[in-house]
Amino acid sequence: MDSSVGLRERKKEATRQAVHEATLRLTVEHGFDRVTVEAVADAAGISRRTFSNYFTNKEDALLYGEEEHIRALVQEVRNRPAEEDAWPALRAAVAEFSQRMAPPEREWAVRTRLAMRHPSLLARQLANHAALERDLAEAVASRRGPAAEDVRPLVLAAAFLSSLRIAMRLWIEEDEARGPGAVIDEILDEMGRGFV
Repeated sequence: MDSSVGLRERKKEATRQAVHEATLRLTVEHGFDRVTVEAVADAAGISRRTFSNYFTNKEDALLYGEEEHIRALVQEVRNRPAEEDAWPALRAAVAEFSQRMAPPEREWAVRTRLAMRHPSLLARQLANHAALERDLAEAVASRRGPAAEDVRPLVLAAAFLSSLRIAMRLWIEEDEARGPGAVIDEILDEMGRGFV
């Protein structure tokens, strides 16, 4: 029974990834405004109805990869040693995540450029970040067991995710002259001055 559930989940994940990749490819080829959900479904080899089982709209499908990366990053924070302070744990988690995952820079660049040009994508991206910010705040809070009214984990999570977003925007504005990791480090250094 467990193996069939595992296989089913892997198939669902493969479908989500295929839809995400089809959305990204079609957006690069035709422009975001010209891509339809029907075209994405066709390119991914699924029906329109199946698309709707996985994603609400093309914005969600396009940003899926970013959302998964942030979820993995939250898990990296949870995996850090319990005695490590929150901001150093966040810094170490992003460094570890970057080394382990080695996400394709091209995909980051495409998504960042698109979000900067399309208000609907930017709005969806910010909504995703708000939801993931809560998860990250919980991961930070669990590190030191703050009182329920303690706002520091919320501030740290928001500052950290904002730093990543700023770094990606700066990286694009610099025409990718440096690697994204170098830009992330610079922004996190600056943001971290108030937290150490």
